[in-house]
Amino acid sequence: MTRQNQSFPPDLSRLSRSDWLAELRHIGDASGFSEPLGRHHAAVFVEEGDTLLVSFESMSGIEALSDRNVPLGFDMVAQNGWSSLSVLSHGDTWFREPRVYGFFDQLLDDGFFDEFERVIFYGAGPCGYAAAAYSVAAPGARVLLLQPQATLDPRVTEWDDRFVEMRRHDFTSRYGFAPDMIDAAQMAYLVYDPRERLDAMHSALFERRNVRRFRAPFMGGALQSELRALDILPLLLESVAEDKLDTARFAELLRARRDHPPYLRKLLSRLDADERDGLSRLLCRNVVGRMHAPRFRRRLQQLEAQAE
Repeated sequence: MTRQNQSFPPDLSRLSRSDWLAELRHIGDASGFSEPLGRHHAAVFVEEGDTLLVSFESMSGIEALSDRNVPLGFDMVAQNGWSSLSVLSHGDTWFREPRVYGFFDQLLDDGFFDEFERVIFYGAGPCGYAAAAYSVAAPGARVLLLQPQATLDPRVTEWDDRFVEMRRHDFTSRYGFAPDMIDAAQMAYLVYDPRERLDAMHSALFERRNVRRFRAPFMGGALQSELRALDILPLLLESVAEDKLDTARFAELLRARRDHPPYLRKLLSRLDADERDGLSRLLCRNVVGRMHAPRFRRRLQQLEAQAE
């Protein structure tokens, strides 16, 4: 029996952090396993189908992005009957912790990933780094990364000044340089906004024979929240699982941003900054003709008055 017919995932949105963690442990113990991984990390496994999603997520990210305050994998359990291994962090840690290394070592030694027909690693930003780095423990896995960092070793990425406090951490030992760790993956798919300069520079370090990189211009520096707002992240994961994520499929899914105000505002701002009034006028007419958009209507009136 699948969980699609049960009240899963539960609504944990009203629980305190301590009660939330206790409930996740209870869910894991009842449906698979749960394991603390030191002070800042934990893992929760829910066993269901023969496709396993290994998602790396921060606790604050779950609180911000999930209405029910549950890991992304729980949603995929409910929607698709997948199994879920959620690896959680307290804050942005890049999962650089010996207890986490040991956990994936043990899963590899136990043949845990061999029990599944398909394994998908997923993460965004710091969690995207971790998804790439630890995917080496499951050769043949598929990997979906949203604007990941390749490493924070200053000898390689001294140009990235966003996370200077992490430079004292070790990114050179085990599970270290993320682009090298995906060599054993069947395929890795990386999504980034080329206009986010530092994200684009990290993306270039992932250029490999088994990596497909997809550009998402004007989507900004918070791709995970934007893709979840568009409700296309589950569709991306399903396409990865079915080996169907190519340029055409990605473009088809990304068409949803045509009705996404934050994307449209970024696009208009760029056109205005470049003084491309003709294109700005066409964009405003298109948006006003399809949706209620006072800002675009006002800008269209300004542009038409200038043209006269």
